[in-house]
Amino acid sequence: MKSDRSMIQPLQFREGDFSTEQRRCNLIFCPQKPTGEIRVRGSQWSVFPESSNRPGLYIQCMWSCYLLEENIMTFVKNELKMFKRILSPELPEGFESQKQDEEVVDSEDEKQESSAREGALKITLHVLRKMNQKELADTLEKSKSYELAVICQRELKSNLKNKFQCVFEGIAKQGNPTLLNNIYTELYITEGGTGEVNNEHELRQIETTTRKQARPETAIKCNDIFKPLTGQDKLIRTVLTKGVAGIGKTVSVQKFILDWAEGKANQDVQFVFSFPFRELNLMKEKKHTLIELLNHFSMETKESRISNYNKYKVLFIFDGLDECRLPLDFQNNKICCDVTESTSVDVLLTNLIKGNLLPSALLWITTRPAAANKIPSGCVDQVTEVRGFNDPQKEEYFRKRFSDQGLASRILSHIKTSRSLHIMCHIPVFCWISAIVLEHVLKHTREEMPKTLTEMYTHLVEFHNKQKNEKYLGKEETGPDWNKESILSLGKLAFQQLVKGNLIFYEEDLKMAQIDVNEASVYSGLCTQLFKEECGLYQNKMYCFVHLSIQEFLAAVYVFLSFNNNNGNLLAKPQSMSWKLSALFRNKPEVTVYKSAVDKALQSETGNLDLFLRFLLGLSMESNQKHLRGLLKKTRSSSQSHEETVKYIKEKIRENPSPEKCINLFHCLNELNDHSLVEEIQRYLRSGSVSSEELLPAQWSALVFVLLTSEKELDVFDLRKYSRSQEGLLRLLPVVKASRAAL
Repeated sequence: MKSDRSMIQPLQFREGDFSTEQRRCNLIFCPQKPTGEIRVRGSQWSVFPESSNRPGLYIQCMWSCYLLEENIMTFVKNELKMFKRILSPELPEGFESQKQDEEVVDSEDEKQESSAREGALKITLHVLRKMNQKELADTLEKSKSYELAVICQRELKSNLKNKFQCVFEGIAKQGNPTLLNNIYTELYITEGGTGEVNNEHELRQIETTTRKQARPETAIKCNDIFKPLTGQDKLIRTVLTKGVAGIGKTVSVQKFILDWAEGKANQDVQFVFSFPFRELNLMKEKKHTLIELLNHFSMETKESRISNYNKYKVLFIFDGLDECRLPLDFQNNKICCDVTESTSVDVLLTNLIKGNLLPSALLWITTRPAAANKIPSGCVDQVTEVRGFNDPQKEEYFRKRFSDQGLASRILSHIKTSRSLHIMCHIPVFCWISAIVLEHVLKHTREEMPKTLTEMYTHLVEFHNKQKNEKYLGKEETGPDWNKESILSLGKLAFQQLVKGNLIFYEEDLKMAQIDVNEASVYSGLCTQLFKEECGLYQNKMYCFVHLSIQEFLAAVYVFLSFNNNNGNLLAKPQSMSWKLSALFRNKPEVTVYKSAVDKALQSETGNLDLFLRFLLGLSMESNQKHLRGLLKKTRSSSQSHEETVKYIKEKIRENPSPEKCINLFHCLNELNDHSLVEEIQRYLRSGSVSSEELLPAQWSALVFVLLTSEKELDVFDLRKYSRSQEGLLRLLPVVKASRAAL
């Protein structure tokens, strides 16, 4: 049995019970030593010497010392009370409630308060260990660390909620932001295969996936991506989510984070950190520890000084792998297992993804399909794919968008009449574009409704130019008053970066396009719904077009204007003067430009110029040029050059390139309003003689195009109706891939 002597004795800071007045008197009139020092309750305070003739200042100093002691003792007593609560097994709830009822102070006071508390904790831990109370000290240290983590999580959730509760859809009306929870529609996300690279243009991938949405695939909600699918028992550490530009990957990430911050989902995760690759690019030349990298993106963790993240369930989200300009050298980067080791951001990322750093952490990486193979398949536990809107969700979008349901019905009806527009509306951003353009055409013009992609985007740029004139210049809509400098500069930037495969641009990219970095915000202001200026951490600026297709369209406008206004061919290879002269006599200049564009697109392995080619050829039509007449010195559209361009495209189809390239060439013919090959194969289909005919390569390609763009669902594709040969099977393989089953 222990005596009272074995108990921890409380610290005694004073003797006796002095009243306030008595203590004041003792403090002010206590006898001084000849040395000029006074003793205040056993402490030495340096004050004025006896010879000082400033008694008023002396008394003021003594009074300040007294108040200082009072405040220090109050602070220490409160901290000791809290430590007592932490160490008391009977009062865990009290500790929790105290944390929740903490006084709200401003950020600077909070920093000083935090530093003071940390000092009090260190002193207490030191004294406890001096008293041989190591177990109590360890318990206190662990509990205090937990308290800091709870506070950090609470602040992190609050800041993330403020950051992600609103979304960008074009441009939010000033003072009336768009709330994510109000407009979010659960996107169609499926288990997405292996994450292999796909060299088709993204629009072509959309055409394929739209036919697969009726299949009995497992749909995954964005909040459930780390949960094993039915029948699976594997632990999922790393998820790779792919989807074409504008399909909703970033919005899905925002919704996941917002639901976590609001306490609606994934509450088993203690910390969620978001790292956009566009911001990581700005740090590629710098060295950091993993903790420093976290603190760079999250002030909450920096202030809490948490370093032992292996004790918590942490999720890292890396959004926009396709925007990454880091090498991500998984093979040659050094191994790093220490969160305190300083190294390059590239080394930190590869080791985090490989599991060398924080192996218990969860990782979510989003990317466009073309960049999916930047991550080794062995580092990915599950691949998901964002498919965008299915047909009912398209209708839901337009019904929500317009309060006038009659207008919504007319827009939906028109979209359904154009297969290419209907397919594009699987992309949420294109639904937004269609809503803007078609509403404007129906309400304010008497023009024919746009049916091709080029017509749609030409209307879009024209509409925003008119909006700009009204907003910034106070001009009416009438008249082709274009800001040529803005359009040409943005077009040049779009073209240069499209060729390089970049969607995100930085200051050096703008300088290459002769855009003054100091005036970049002006371009963003003039073309707000086309071009965005974003601020990363510490005011580093990044730029992008609202959607990849807008970048592709403006790139085509720039190439077309360079030729139309200045006779320049930006797509031609440097050639000898004699070759140029002979080419000039062989072809009309415009035909040479279009042929160069066709050749460039066919040579591209990634398909990044496919939609650009469709736009460029569409701009050759006079019906589209009239919308850009304020930018053109003259219109160029001759029946002879049109026929030569159509003839050249048909020759390329007969050369039998890959099925994907052929399909895009048929879309190009559609932009040129030539349907001869398609109509020919449709006659064969109506007659039922396709299987008995010996089709030419161009006719096979036309058959594939017709079947893939048909409104009929290819539930079961019966090959016997078309061909029984092995050659027929190979040529119809894209159709087989898009079908649920083939006979």
